[in-house]
Amino acid sequence: MDRTAVTAVLGRLDLVRPWQEDFYRDLHAHPELSHQERRTAANVSARLAETGYDVHENIGGTGVVGILRNGTGPTVLMRADMDALPVLEQTGLPYASTRTADDGTAVMHACGHDVHVTCLLGTTALLAQSPEQWSGTLVAVFQPAEETADGAKAMLDGHLTSLVGKVDVALAQHVLPLPAGQVGTRPGPVLSAADSMRIVVHGRGAHGSMPQAAVDPVVLAAMIVVRLQTVVGREVAPGDTAVLTVGSLQAGTKSNVIPDHAVLQLNVRTYDERTRATVLAGIERIVRAECQASDSPKEPEFELFDRYPLTDNDAEVTSRVSAAFADFFGDGAGVLPQQSASEDFSDIPNALGTPYSYWGIGGIDPDRYRAAEAAGRIAQDIPVNHSANFAPVLQPTLDTGTQALVVAGLAWLR
Repeated sequence: MDRTAVTAVLGRLDLVRPWQEDFYRDLHAHPELSHQERRTAANVSARLAETGYDVHENIGGTGVVGILRNGTGPTVLMRADMDALPVLEQTGLPYASTRTADDGTAVMHACGHDVHVTCLLGTTALLAQSPEQWSGTLVAVFQPAEETADGAKAMLDGHLTSLVGKVDVALAQHVLPLPAGQVGTRPGPVLSAADSMRIVVHGRGAHGSMPQAAVDPVVLAAMIVVRLQTVVGREVAPGDTAVLTVGSLQAGTKSNVIPDHAVLQLNVRTYDERTRATVLAGIERIVRAECQASDSPKEPEFELFDRYPLTDNDAEVTSRVSAAFADFFGDGAGVLPQQSASEDFSDIPNALGTPYSYWGIGGIDPDRYRAAEAAGRIAQDIPVNHSANFAPVLQPTLDTGTQALVVAGLAWLR
């Protein structure tokens, strides 16, 4: 790490911090659902334009790209996601969201994307104000619709590839329920691949008092749920990791009516393509076999949706990022545990043929975290992403996220 450049660039953080904090509070109070991030995108574009970026709007719908060329050198892409979730906020913050979508659904930045946007905007401003400290091109990507797994692909379909050209490295981060001020990296698989599946199994409806006339899809679905528990336990090697969750089972409308179909919704998390294929194939085989055993009158129907790629950090890129973090953050830098959550960020560097690294920053008050840890109550007392109570502390979370992006970026741009 070039300490001189990092110190010079981050020496302006005191000037950026006040508007950053205001921007964050405003963004947190005004969340927008996936593909509806129009207000957020407009505010991002305005801030980028103020600091001299070449701004490109409406990429993949509401996506924004800011490009700053500063002489010869590598091109570094940094990405932040902008969308919020259909969650009713219960944090009690003075800037808590009271927003609802057009259909009346409550909306909240329950995953921390407001932190990501604010930190990347701070980074773009700091680098724009210190052109003498770096050389190359910074591409800042503000992506819509991460929560629906199609925002990155939408931006690629919106000609992101031709817009940014050759990119040498791509970087991104996520705020997590870890102590604020900490930053963690991990080479290789860091976030899981995810697949959601909707399955319809068919029976033959009848009166509840005449089961002999029916093929009961409720019993069929129940047998499928039980048998699916063997996929991970008996088909995935003990050293591999997979999660299979049946999150929804719906059938029937009345206690004395045997329905004619049932709908199951599943979610699968894996860390390599071989395990992913094994689990998905196992699901289909079991469902078809149970339908045959129940004499189902129609073949089952399978629909895959909300598919997230594996986030697989490049070892060389992550090594350089980790070394820079260790030099700057000292004991605040460490190893990020493998996460079972999923992201679509890697769709962008994968399409560009660019190596990447994705890391985590903490967002929980350190004293609160330590108290929960000492009591053995982290799971009970520390709200996680997507919780109605998830509320990263303003500082040092924003400072850490901004510093991490600057430090990682300058590992290439200097």
